[in-house]
Amino acid sequence: MKIFYILILLSCISFSNVTAQNLTAQKDSVITKVQQVPEKFISTAKNKADKMNKQVTARTDKALKRLLKEEQSMQKKLAKIDSVAARNIFTRSIDSLGNLQARLKGKLGKVPSALSQPGGPYLDSLQNSLAFLKNSKDLLKQSKGITDKLNGATKSMDALKDKLQQAEAIKAFIRERKQQLKEQLSQYTGFTKDLQKMNKEAYYYAQQLKEYKEIFKDKKKAEQKAMEIIKKVPAFNDFMQKHSQLAGLFNLQNSTASAQSLEGLQTRNQVEQLIQQRLGGGPNAGAAVGQQMAEARSKMNELKSKFPDLDNAADMPNFKPNEMKTKSFLQRLEFGSNIQFQRSTKFFPTTSDLAGQVAYKFHKNGSVGIGGSYKLGMGTGFNDIHFSGQGASIRSFIDWKLKGTFFLNGGYEQNYQPEGVAATGGVGQAWTPSGLIGISKKYKINSKLKGNMMVLFDFLYNQHVPRTDPIKVRMGYNF
Repeated sequence: MKIFYILILLSCISFSNVTAQNLTAQKDSVITKVQQVPEKFISTAKNKADKMNKQVTARTDKALKRLLKEEQSMQKKLAKIDSVAARNIFTRSIDSLGNLQARLKGKLGKVPSALSQPGGPYLDSLQNSLAFLKNSKDLLKQSKGITDKLNGATKSMDALKDKLQQAEAIKAFIRERKQQLKEQLSQYTGFTKDLQKMNKEAYYYAQQLKEYKEIFKDKKKAEQKAMEIIKKVPAFNDFMQKHSQLAGLFNLQNSTASAQSLEGLQTRNQVEQLIQQRLGGGPNAGAAVGQQMAEARSKMNELKSKFPDLDNAADMPNFKPNEMKTKSFLQRLEFGSNIQFQRSTKFFPTTSDLAGQVAYKFHKNGSVGIGGSYKLGMGTGFNDIHFSGQGASIRSFIDWKLKGTFFLNGGYEQNYQPEGVAATGGVGQAWTPSGLIGISKKYKINSKLKGNMMVLFDFLYNQHVPRTDPIKVRMGYNF
């Protein structure tokens, strides 16, 4: 019997040792995984946060300056009609705009805001990833300056969050101010254009903020790798449950507090009973409300289809917005290339035009651009294939969307073919102009690559000596 107990005791000791070894191995594995997080991730996160902070600060300051100037102009205009009303309507608001400018630049306290995380889920996860790494220094591969980098990145994220809170608070202030001025100036004439300018500035400011957030969400390679590694760590998932935006919003880290926060909220049955009482208590009250809600939902969906980027009905523009206005110069550029083949003649061999171009989008439906091509000669047939340089060309073009994926395309080109002079006894042209017009079809290949095919007519082909083909077919890509 004693031997039996001894065997059991030895088994328990052996099992505990194996378990301890497994736990140690798992911990070592976790440490190894986290140590694979590239330091470039920390630097990238900090640089992105600093860049967006500067962009939001500059754009917000610009919006406040324009709105302040607009209100001062309206105050002077109204003072000529009613000086008392001008003082009552604008003095306090002008002071508030100046105060917001000072707070934006840090000269006064922060702009108060009830928003916990206006940057969205991506900023929330990025910020918490850095906070987790900062609080888990034993998991990191220690290197010179890693602590300073983490502290700097964390401060940049906190500063960006504060700046976005300020921007959202300022956006809400502008929204309310627009409505106030619309009501207060309704009894006066001559302010329609001023209010429209204010509405435009508010709309484009909100859209610019949204554009910055979309660019910020574009993950770099270092970020993707780091997030994949960190998410595999169990401790990180627990950390996110306690510190994420969603946890803070619903107090998920404290189940007792969460249950208390739900006390006093009406149940669905209570809401339905209240609706029936308000509508007379009829048996068809629910159906009537359902029908009205369906109609309202249909109208909201219609508005969303026209303005998908709006997050508040008060931001609805009373003008036709230009979607390209919030894009930077570089964001409007579209690079591409195309190829064109031209059959052989008694003067020229079969030629391939290899072209590169850059287009500037001046409107969501149109763009203009320039480009150049190299003319590669490929011989006169399958029994005479040899490569030679046949010249080059300088191009300019414009295209405009007709419908769907079809575009009207036009352009002017100068083609340099030095052999054209000698081919016709000295009466030919080294430089020949081309005036092109035609149709292009664009199609999507993937998220970053688009294809296109163009059929163009050269209405100056009769002036070419020697004469060239009037029809040009080109196939290409845009990046």
